Amino acid sequence: MIESREAGGTKQANGALDAANFFLADVRDGLGPYLAIYLLIEQAWDEAHIGVVMSIATAAGIAAQTPAGALVDATRAKRAAMAAAAVLVTAASMLLPWLPTFWPVAVSQAIAHAAAAVFAPALAAVTLGIVGHRAFSRRIGRNESFNHAGNACAAAIAGVAAYVWGPSVVFYLLAAMSAASLLSVLAIRGKSIDHDLARGLHDAAPGQPHRPDDDRPSGLSVLLTCRPLLIFALCVMLFHLANAAMLPLVGQKLDCRTRILGPA
Repeated sequence: MIESREAGGTKQANGALDAANFFLADVRDGLGPYLAIYLLIEQAWDEAHIGVVMSIATAAGIAAQTPAGALVDATRAKRAAMAAAAVLVTAASMLLPWLPTFWPVAVSQAIAHAAAAVFAPALAAVTLGIVGHRAFSRRIGRNESFNHAGNACAAAIAGVAAYVWGPSVVFYLLAAMSAASLLSVLAIRGKSIDHDLARGLHDAAPGQPHRPDDDRPSGLSVLLTCRPLLIFALCVMLFHLANAAMLPLVGQKLDCRTRILGPA
């Protein structure tokens, strides 16, 4: 009976985690590439100011990543952290139509990107706390499957809705996805998460013996002394430099071409 109850709890936690990854896919990026298109078409901003705002927002997101990871690692309120981040991202984005000038947009998007830095470590920690090291790789793959499905679904809905009602509809879509993500995150039962395991404690990785270090968290020095971690960080940096977001530039080019040639 106890094993059946535990299996049922794990199944429920996995289902809630699936839903959270699906709905947070749109929320975790805020307005994303729609921001440049919205500012260009609806607010008539020039490309230079759009680029500066997006650079400020991106820099804020990068600066927040290490503190966000440390916060997620230290707190047991991981679900609350994700819920608060979702509210901040949505609120900051929803302010744009009412405060469309440079500094309010720059500050709001910096806040949104900084808050969004919580999602990746929080989802990874919650996943590890639910399934453990042995099932972690498979479960992360499943997380990404639902994340990409959520991105594709949100993009399709946004494209059709924007064609019918205009670019401003993305704000309503973001609000709806945020509400759904809050329900999904809160549906993950707190008792399903082993918070020590979520920090990587106690449960040794597959094929590795249990070590005394498994019972205490790593310090900040590991960021500079762990060679595999440094190599991985360099690879991630190079990947993102090579994979720079091109969709905002494509949107600007298409809009400029439409203005010059007129509608087909």
